Amino acid sequence: MTTLPIQFSDDQAAAYDSVTEMLRLAGVDLDDSLLQAPKGEGGVMALIGKAGSGKTLLLAELYKALEQSGVDVVSGDYESRKKGDRRTLAILAPTNKAASVLRLRGVPATTIHRILYTPMYDPEYEKLAEWLTGRGDPPEIEGLTDEALARAAAFYERNKSIPGAMASAGLRGSDFITGWKRREEPLDIGFVDESSMLDERQYNDLKEIFPTLLLFGDPAQLAPVNQSGSMVFDAMPENRKLELHRIHRQDADNPILDLAHALADPQLTFQDFEQMIEDVSKRDDRVVWGQRVEVDLMARSPVLVWRNATRIKLINAFRTVHGAPEDALMEGEPLICDGIELPMKHRKKRLDLEARGLIKGAQVVYLGPGRKPGFSRLHVMGAEDPQVSAASIVKIEKPDEEEPFIPFAARMGATFLHGAAVTIHKAQGSQWATTQVFAPDLFVAARMGRVEAGQPLWKRLAYVAITRAQERLIWVVRNRLAKPSGPLVVDDLRAAPAATLKLEVEGE
Repeated sequence: MTTLPIQFSDDQAAAYDSVTEMLRLAGVDLDDSLLQAPKGEGGVMALIGKAGSGKTLLLAELYKALEQSGVDVVSGDYESRKKGDRRTLAILAPTNKAASVLRLRGVPATTIHRILYTPMYDPEYEKLAEWLTGRGDPPEIEGLTDEALARAAAFYERNKSIPGAMASAGLRGSDFITGWKRREEPLDIGFVDESSMLDERQYNDLKEIFPTLLLFGDPAQLAPVNQSGSMVFDAMPENRKLELHRIHRQDADNPILDLAHALADPQLTFQDFEQMIEDVSKRDDRVVWGQRVEVDLMARSPVLVWRNATRIKLINAFRTVHGAPEDALMEGEPLICDGIELPMKHRKKRLDLEARGLIKGAQVVYLGPGRKPGFSRLHVMGAEDPQVSAASIVKIEKPDEEEPFIPFAARMGATFLHGAAVTIHKAQGSQWATTQVFAPDLFVAARMGRVEAGQPLWKRLAYVAITRAQERLIWVVRNRLAKPSGPLVVDDLRAAPAATLKLEVEGE
């Protein structure tokens, strides 16, 4: 078998070898760290497994092996034009949060959008990007000191982000990025994390770009809303699907994962599951049997719910206990990007917003009004350069009211919903240190008896919800809200000045 850099379990080792064979067909020999002419297209393969099965570890090790073999890693930040015959790897995730989870493990992941659209750099600053990626001498750029260059180099060494490195040198995106273009030339190899979130359109786009595509996904999660309960890898031939099984040493003593995997028992009822959670909470403080929603956590970690009506009620309760005014947002209120409302003639501006992290589903914290009417200063959670200013349309939904209340708005720009609570469907791809799950909603789902892809819906909802918790799970069993311990704060997010997005609200 292949000589492995770490001690894998048997199923991980078998999967590693299968992927190695697929890559060898694509002209990348991991055994000898050699690049060869492709013998054909590697095609698509899926590596699936539940939480704790070691998918992320395997992805990280495969990335290291490919990089050691001389494959260029394309991050979506910058692409050199000097190596036309290069072999490439891109590591993708559907959301900023999912990509940031990988980056924290040293894997240079980016979003699918950032691969579909690539940045065009100002020629002067392209020299800086070339130097950071090891392809040139230190550039001489007016206004950039040796100290600033050293900061940029140190940042890039840790994070492998060109925009982040340039920001550490005191530059803004508008200084070095002149525009965006749709990718025309294909790449070689693509790794896609959280592939259970892909819809058919995204999947087909990726297959056009990558002749060799490896999907990492969890079959126990919720399928995309428009996919009729199925995931893109469900229809793949069995010989193109590799399954990992739990549990590995690093996860062997994890009560949250134990609960998640207990849901696979077809005889388990909702009442049995809740009793199991209560029992675990008595012996392990990583699981909490909550009598109320902890409002202090909602500013950074939304309550996870099933029903939209519950989400709206919790959001309004959050705003009420914090004394938020009816006609304005307070600094520190959480938001969720709901898309971009711009006409087609503003396509360039749309790309600029999306490239900076304001894609649908992005978690954002409101930092205050911008300098122009309708603009907001925002912190995009999980983005590499998180602080931006953008034309915003903020919708505050009210219980039993069809039309949302909009405290202020630009005529066009990025649209946001409040983020103190989110549906479990929209939480996929994200993780938080402490996660609150609103159990009364899941009880309703269990009582309705709905089934999705052969499994009770409440079990899929519960599985996704509790596996969003990295360290601590709070299972909230009562429809109550705690009082805040203090006002909302943003001091922890003011690490750098906001970069201005050039999005004008007036028509051209």
